[in-house]
Amino acid sequence: MNTPTCIPRDLMTLQEGSLPIIRRPRRNRASEAWRGLVTETLLKPSQLVYPVFVTEGPCVPIASMPGVFRLPVEDLLEEIEELLTVGIQAINIFCHIHNKKKDAIGTEAYRTDGLLPTAIQEVKRRFPELLVIADIALDPFTSHGLDGLIDEDMYVVNDPTIVALGHMALRAAEAGVDIISPSDMMDGRVGYLRHLLDTKGFCRVGILSYAVKFASSLYSPFREALDSSPRKGDKKTFQVNPANAREALLECALDDQEAADMLLIKPAITSLDIIAKVRSQTLLPIGAYQVSGEYAMIKAAAANGWINGEEVLMESLIAIRRAGADFIFTYAAKEAAGLLKK
Repeated sequence: MNTPTCIPRDLMTLQEGSLPIIRRPRRNRASEAWRGLVTETLLKPSQLVYPVFVTEGPCVPIASMPGVFRLPVEDLLEEIEELLTVGIQAINIFCHIHNKKKDAIGTEAYRTDGLLPTAIQEVKRRFPELLVIADIALDPFTSHGLDGLIDEDMYVVNDPTIVALGHMALRAAEAGVDIISPSDMMDGRVGYLRHLLDTKGFCRVGILSYAVKFASSLYSPFREALDSSPRKGDKKTFQVNPANAREALLECALDDQEAADMLLIKPAITSLDIIAKVRSQTLLPIGAYQVSGEYAMIKAAAANGWINGEEVLMESLIAIRRAGADFIFTYAAKEAAGLLKK
């Protein structure tokens, strides 16, 4: 194709507005003030939840998650002070347990003086206004790395696991947690936990259900952070097949029926279609979890100069909100809140 050596005469004389274009959506993008007036999707720090890893050992950086650490409780308290200054009002606590304390049934998860209830008590004592969410699952506490009790075939048995999770949930409730977040994907656990909490006098403790937890390869950095990778096999017998949208919708409908207060979907970016479909199906608040692999990919690409990390981070969070999520779990919560304040 030959490139013109000069601009055609009609381009030189054509005036803006001379073509019969009836609708001009660009008018609504003409200035920053105009764009702000018609912005459909807003993101606020109060819509972000910061997942934290607590440990009984020293502060340790997570190599695959730049800027993320395993924190002893005293360091976590200092971190929370920073979170509050940028407007983050909620954290989700995960526990890193030393291998020597792990066993087949996750005994450490049920101790009244265990790491989870201790962390909850200290955080609520220092920051009573902070919304504290506790992950309820056994994989950080089991020697096999699976999310429940297992039989001789390494199959996670459903009903005994639910009862075990009930003991863990009660320890969190007794410690003063605001919300429990069961992430195990066992059938019927939301209804069981709701009944258990209510009968034990904890009717004010909320349940944020991991309603859709897809069997994803994007969890690898998280498993490094907690040293919780399965020692054998995988989690596909209880986590949702990423190919199945109807199955995901069924899981959400069941948790809604079982009186979950909120629903959580993960991973986030690869589940935008599911978030949108669930939004049309339920009146409950919906959360989405920007998981460790999503966070790690943004950080790695930014470190190599391939993308503008800050811009891609904010674009991804807006996309999650646009799909229908009311709130977002992200390891970049503090960073994103700081950017929003600017």
